[in-house]
Amino acid sequence: MGLPNGVHHLAIATGDIKKQIEFFSDVLGMELVALYWMHGVPGTWHGFLRLGDSSYLAFVQNEAIAKVPTQLGVTHAGSAAAPVAPGAMQHVAMNVDSLDALLALRDRIRSRGVNVFGPLDHGMCHSIYFAGPEDLSLEIATSARPIDARAWIDPEVVKLAGISPEELARYRAPATFASQGGKVAQPPIDPTKPHSRGFPKEVYEALLAMPDEEVTARLSESTPPVRVED
Repeated sequence: MGLPNGVHHLAIATGDIKKQIEFFSDVLGMELVALYWMHGVPGTWHGFLRLGDSSYLAFVQNEAIAKVPTQLGVTHAGSAAAPVAPGAMQHVAMNVDSLDALLALRDRIRSRGVNVFGPLDHGMCHSIYFAGPEDLSLEIATSARPIDARAWIDPEVVKLAGISPEELARYRAPATFASQGGKVAQPPIDPTKPHSRGFPKEVYEALLAMPDEEVTARLSESTPPVRVED
């Protein structure tokens, strides 16, 4: 209980959300399930394309995003093998359930006039590679079985990464944690920990100082933009 079990959504900035929706719906057959004003972000649209019942590819558009220039190696990698700034998305790999499904999707991509190469056999998965609008680096992958850590954790890379045997054991078997029922208090602000830098300092500190119930009550926007009658 309480552990991540998949990616709910990966949000990607865009200067042309219609172009992205057109590409992913037509080329990859993904269903558009949401397109609305992004909650708490004035002047911003949010779109969701379905990967599964609880997994989505999302796009975010506003005027400021559209004015940010693309620079390969800084804002975008440009390919699944190229560098990009730390913390930026290097590439996104979407899953299919079999090699046959991978080849069928490769046919669909090519039928839309989009170049794609592979599959490459990586041992842990087979993958095909192609590009999306705005220099997105995209991959479709399939694994015949779960990844076996015994075969895929390379001792040489472990050592080069500065990971000790004790740390590796901890990474492979993370500590369990008994739920406190949501009662653990917000810790003091520790500058050595990661923090969201997109907020003004005073807003961020005020937000962290609020009781959780107040944050939920003040910032939630749960009403869909369109009324649906059952």
